[in-house]
Amino acid sequence: MIDDLTGKVALVTGGSRGIGRAIAIALASAGCDVAVNYVSRGEDAAAARAEIEARGRRAIAVRADVSRGGEVTALVAAVEAELGPIAILVNNAGIARFQGIDEVTEEDWDEVLAVNLRSAFLVTRAVTPGMRSRGWGRIINVSSAAAQVGGVVGPHYAASKAGMIGLTHYCARHLAKHGVTANAIAPALIVTDMIAGQANVRPDLIPLGRFGEVDEVAEIAVGLARNGYVTGQTVNVDGGVYMT
Repeated sequence: MIDDLTGKVALVTGGSRGIGRAIAIALASAGCDVAVNYVSRGEDAAAARAEIEARGRRAIAVRADVSRGGEVTALVAAVEAELGPIAILVNNAGIARFQGIDEVTEEDWDEVLAVNLRSAFLVTRAVTPGMRSRGWGRIINVSSAAAQVGGVVGPHYAASKAGMIGLTHYCARHLAKHGVTANAIAPALIVTDMIAGQANVRPDLIPLGRFGEVDEVAEIAVGLARNGYVTGQTVNVDGGVYMT
């Protein structure tokens, strides 16, 4: 059964640019009202909001550092006050530090794990009670192929993205009986600001020989939001980097 997403409220963390923005706009095109979360790119978030509204959907842009519990509580309250109960959560907020293992300090490690993984836990924890009570919800975690193959960014990035897959499995197992699905998307090298100017990031690292596009990731996110029978899965959008 493919669910109609019209009128469903979606929250996309880190939704002002890159993959998050593409997912936010794709969900709006599928009928969702969308909250775009950002932490520093206010102008980009406003532009994403305008693009969503141009598609005839309601939208808000909300600043919050989703690695901090208090700000997550305020974020969820603001979204639900403006748009209504959150039915779809896309945990996309993240940072990348291109560092080898000898370069990573404890502070670097803690920051990447906080922004990439703790944020996903905090926002998921905040929205799942409502999803359970309504008997419908979609949790979509934007992980990375680095969780499976190590990648080129750094050990802290790979570990944080692997942790997102573990969180996905837990949520899928424990929320299934409440009508809530949880899945992860694992992109490889996608054309975003993250890979711009990185000498060790090359298309020849990808079996298909090219970088991916943000819309190719967004298409999968919309499919996972519509499908009520897929849960606990990691969908790779990686040009063949990780093959199962």
